[in-house]
Amino acid sequence: MRLHSLLAAPALALALSACNGSTTTEAPAPDPAVIKAEADKAVAEALAARDADAIKLHGEAGPAVYFVNLRDGQTVTSPLRVVFGVYGIGVAPALTDKPNTGHHHLLIDTELSDEEKQFAIPNDAQHMHFGGGQTEVVLDLKPGPHTLQLVFGDMNHELHKPAGIMSQKINITVQ
Repeated sequence: MRLHSLLAAPALALALSACNGSTTTEAPAPDPAVIKAEADKAVAEALAARDADAIKLHGEAGPAVYFVNLRDGQTVTSPLRVVFGVYGIGVAPALTDKPNTGHHHLLIDTELSDEEKQFAIPNDAQHMHFGGGQTEVVLDLKPGPHTLQLVFGDMNHELHKPAGIMSQKINITVQ
């Protein structure tokens, strides 16, 4: 019996130490190089996805205008920042007589009629002019559905010719 007690004591000690969580084997600390590599990979994947979206967005040679930070069907809160993008043509303030330049106009909950396309773009709450060459605005829109469209105007606020440079109209919902 004595031998049995001697053999049982070490087994009991091991069992108690396992229950108390005091083990001599600890999990190795995470390798900082592995963590950095995983973070770098995640960033690279995010940038690749962004670039793929940009290629889809800019599939045409241009010139074209587009919304940088908004997409059709997006739900947003007000006030919201709207960033205008353009490629294939330069941005210049109104009255700047320089070839291949113009400036942004933002249409809110409206569109240009065929008649309006023949003259200077109206200037009111639904037809915002950015004749200073601005490329963004902060809008305070009421809750509900809204449409937005960018129109690129020439030095005289007329639709840029010959093709008329306009973005697709997008629908957003303000919460």
